Amino acid sequence: MVSLGLTLVMLVFVVRLLQVQAVDASAYTAKAEKNRFTSVTLAAERGEITDRAGVALATSVDAHDITADPKMFTPEDSNVADAPEQAAALLAPILDKEAETLARQLSAPKSRFTVLAHRQTPQVWNQISDLKTVLAEKAEKARSAKGAKAPASVLAGVFQEPSSKRVYPNGDLAAGILGYVNAAGHGGGGVESMLDGKLSGQDGEITYAHSGGRRVPTADSEETPAVPGTDIELTIDRDIQWAAQRAIADQVQKSQADRGYVIVQNTRTGEVLAMANAPGFDPNDLSQTDGARMGNAALQDAFEPGSTSKVMSMAAVLEEKAAIPGTHVTVPNRLHRGDRLFKDDIDHPTWYLTLNGVLAKSSNIGTILATGQLGRTQPEANRVLHSYLRKFGIGSPSGLGYPGETQGILADPKDWSTSQQYTIPFGQGLSVNAMQAASVYSTIANGGVRIEPTLVRGTQGPDGLFTPAAAPKKTRVVSEKTAKTLATMLESVVFDEAGTGTKARIPGYRVAGKTGTANRVDPVTGRYKGYTASFAGFAPADDPQITVYCAIQNPTEGSYFGGQICGPIYKEVMEFALKSLQVPPTGRKSDPLPVEFTPGE
Repeated sequence: MVSLGLTLVMLVFVVRLLQVQAVDASAYTAKAEKNRFTSVTLAAERGEITDRAGVALATSVDAHDITADPKMFTPEDSNVADAPEQAAALLAPILDKEAETLARQLSAPKSRFTVLAHRQTPQVWNQISDLKTVLAEKAEKARSAKGAKAPASVLAGVFQEPSSKRVYPNGDLAAGILGYVNAAGHGGGGVESMLDGKLSGQDGEITYAHSGGRRVPTADSEETPAVPGTDIELTIDRDIQWAAQRAIADQVQKSQADRGYVIVQNTRTGEVLAMANAPGFDPNDLSQTDGARMGNAALQDAFEPGSTSKVMSMAAVLEEKAAIPGTHVTVPNRLHRGDRLFKDDIDHPTWYLTLNGVLAKSSNIGTILATGQLGRTQPEANRVLHSYLRKFGIGSPSGLGYPGETQGILADPKDWSTSQQYTIPFGQGLSVNAMQAASVYSTIANGGVRIEPTLVRGTQGPDGLFTPAAAPKKTRVVSEKTAKTLATMLESVVFDEAGTGTKARIPGYRVAGKTGTANRVDPVTGRYKGYTASFAGFAPADDPQITVYCAIQNPTEGSYFGGQICGPIYKEVMEFALKSLQVPPTGRKSDPLPVEFTPGE
């Protein structure tokens, strides 16, 4: 009977072994492999963003992803009934996360891997590692005293995986251009988002055997290396960006304004040398940032440009040969057109101005009268003016390809209201962004040829080879003769005592510029409230190389006139840029054009 019983027991074992090792062998092998091996993503190193001289504006440094094996926090493995809660309470202040959230992650059923926090600094991991060591020593002493039933360290199942963290060495400098990287490691705005595909590279993967959450060093592993991202070289000059950002930030604060922007552009290449916003934000610490500041207002704000737009009206008048700089324009104090009575910024007796004087004194009435000569009828004049505005880039994307950029608003001339057909010539009733406004002046400075603005100078891949960016598109807008005439007229705005831009003068240089003071649409109410103050121009006027555009939204302290608050910013930024780029002073004096005429002559 004993022999029979033993035989039956052995038979059961044999049948079970046959089932495990032969019939169900592949299924058990797969299950064992699944539990034994784990796969971890190897994050690709994000490409660097630099200025035109190779100075780092955004880079990546070593960091750690804090991970955990939830199975090691079960009561069976840890000998602690509430291990997830205890561990979460210890980790929460270090990782700056809610303890409840961490406890849920550590209690995930049937999970062997979870990421508690991405891209933590080495200091954070060192804190956790030191805490793990202390708890492990306590657990070892407990085991010596109580045996195997003693509680294990509640942080035994917490580990780290090598990662990288995005840092911006210059703080808030050029933050509006650069954008930021979100929690998932992808660009959340700006160039980081625009070129995320190139910057991100390609993640790799490693599969290895593990035991108790730790890698088995003697076991086989498979690894697909990560491919680093591409480095991006911008057209930005860090020093000029700094000067522009400082100047606009100071004036926005002094004027108690909503915001302001400055753009500096190379007139000959279209390259953007600076694009500064105020107030800005620090992409290193988004938790302390107002969400309204995190965009790039210079490209994403649409506003009515005001008198800086008059240069396009004058370009159309000159190009169509409707008038010349010396054409006499009699400007009354009030002008009745359509259903409105138009006026200039100040009350005045009848002015006897040349066309050049209309621009120098920034007369709205004079501009209406001049553009009225563009056609035999007002609708025809509207169509001609609209065609020039479009050629200057108004109502179209600037060409930067920047995420969230507004193309502004320019209605079809058949849809212009009774008032719009008279306000659009002097910059009200249409809207632009700051880049479009700057590009208009760069077009005139470049002899009438519009070059699409560019922000990216080139890229450098993992192979170390530099690839220049594609050449920007060029479009002839007005003739070289018209452009040179306009440049001379714009000098009168700055250097003639009757001009509105005298605060933009720069000793030793001939400066061409234009002031602007526009009624501003309140984005909250949709009604006119406050002003947009602006100044645009280029230098040297006889050999243009740099364009500077400044705008301040809703100044509430002190002056709100563009010549008064943006003229000095233009001077400060332009003077810095000329010296920084070693542009020599102007060699010869200009021949001033007359601003006024005497009736009867």
